[in-house]
Amino acid sequence: MFPTPALVLRQREGALIETPFPLLLHALAIEERTCTLELKVRQREKRITFEDGAPVACSSNLLHETLGKFLVEKGKLSEVDYQKALAESVSTDVPIGGLLVQKGLISPFDLYKQMQANMAMSLLDCFRWTDARYRLIADIEPPDTSVRMNTAQLILTGIATMMPFDEVATHFTFTDERHFAQVPGVEGPRLSSKDARLFQALRTRPTFPELMERSGLDTDATLRRLYAFCLLGLADFAEEVDKRPPPAPSAVAPAPVPAPMPGPALTPLPGMIETVDPASLVPAGPSGVPFSDDDEAVKNALLSAFMAHRGQDPFDLLGVPENVQPVALRKAFLALSDKFSPLRFQTADLKEKAEGLLVGYARAYGALSEVEQAALWRKRRAAAREKKVGTGRPTTAEQFRIRTDLLDASTQYEEARKRLKAENYAGAFEYFEYACDIDPKPLYRAYRAWARYLMKPEAHGKLALQELQEVTRQEPGCEEAWFFTGEVSRGEGQWTQAEDAYRKAFKLNPKNRQYVDLIQDTMKKVKR
Repeated sequence: MFPTPALVLRQREGALIETPFPLLLHALAIEERTCTLELKVRQREKRITFEDGAPVACSSNLLHETLGKFLVEKGKLSEVDYQKALAESVSTDVPIGGLLVQKGLISPFDLYKQMQANMAMSLLDCFRWTDARYRLIADIEPPDTSVRMNTAQLILTGIATMMPFDEVATHFTFTDERHFAQVPGVEGPRLSSKDARLFQALRTRPTFPELMERSGLDTDATLRRLYAFCLLGLADFAEEVDKRPPPAPSAVAPAPVPAPMPGPALTPLPGMIETVDPASLVPAGPSGVPFSDDDEAVKNALLSAFMAHRGQDPFDLLGVPENVQPVALRKAFLALSDKFSPLRFQTADLKEKAEGLLVGYARAYGALSEVEQAALWRKRRAAAREKKVGTGRPTTAEQFRIRTDLLDASTQYEEARKRLKAENYAGAFEYFEYACDIDPKPLYRAYRAWARYLMKPEAHGKLALQELQEVTRQEPGCEEAWFFTGEVSRGEGQWTQAEDAYRKAFKLNPKNRQYVDLIQDTMKKVKR
């Protein structure tokens, strides 16, 4: 049904029109690749970092996807506080997230959740980049952040909500006579009620029309979810499922995505003293100490340490000087291991992060316990200091220019509005197109359809109406979309449709008396 992951990754670069983004995600997860995936389409660029097959970082040149702008849009940060934090971040070279925590503008726990949401938004946006070029880069620098995404959940959500339907239908084809079935023994992502209903319907081995009938979903929703299930290995053609050997009764169902974090049991790393297992130095458990899940101070301290630990070298991670002695090193490791012991947490999410920290502390201890490794880390720190002094840091103005040289949809939108007001319809359409490329908000798409119509009313009426109907279907609260639908419908002579659109616009904004006049005018046309 789909090419094997190894075959998908055989090409280091290509086009998403040929190798869809969800296929790349799935292949990287199954092959547990550590690499960077670079995407480019026109003026937009993204770089997604994968570690053991899971996305752990995503950077782009879209302004609304930066952490600060995302927090402002979500109401977690004011524009004034964002601008102040941005300027200080640029001048001090401290990440903006860390500054916001230091200033008490956001808690570490909430910051981590928002970072997850921001990264999810950036990754889901890639499902609509069907005309992008991609390139896989093997050599990467580990990201400073510790956010990790569930690939299977990402694929299911992206295909179900973001990927253009035409692309789904193009890359997932079959006849109505083919029967589908669940694949036993495969663990998948969490399912919504719609997803679960369709998945349960697969037990009866239906054809696609039967699956639609039994799940109660339309063609679009059914095809999208079935595509995702088949790609994730949860479903397949019934005859292909029958050919597979049955899973062993005692076998644990394999997960399509790698586990988020390794447990405390460690494989000796290069440079570790093999006779000493750092994990064995951790106490068996804080006897008599209650779980710390509900302690906000402990929870925030854990999240702060977890978010920072990937960007720290062993000395910084353990909080020890470069000339640290063995006894002091051991005490620092034990103190940190006890402070954030996984046994102190009950919630799976917090326990997982505590385990990740324990692994980091253990690796740092192992590196500094070995004389040659410790000397190598001291040389690296010295080289970094010399490089910083020798080359000199960029001026604040230079850093600000680099960091704010981003594509901003609102800027493109405002420029388009100016051109629309000046009756430069072709120029307005071009800039509305840019805005939609960067951030396909319903408002931007409604204006793009309106500008398209105004360019050539005699030729673009039908297409503009289709685009506006799609906007109103996805965002019924977009007043402008209803107003434009009314205007285009009038131009096309569809008076009943125009009246209905004006009424819906008036319902959203009763203060605009223009709608009353328009409704009355179209009612006269309908009566005639």
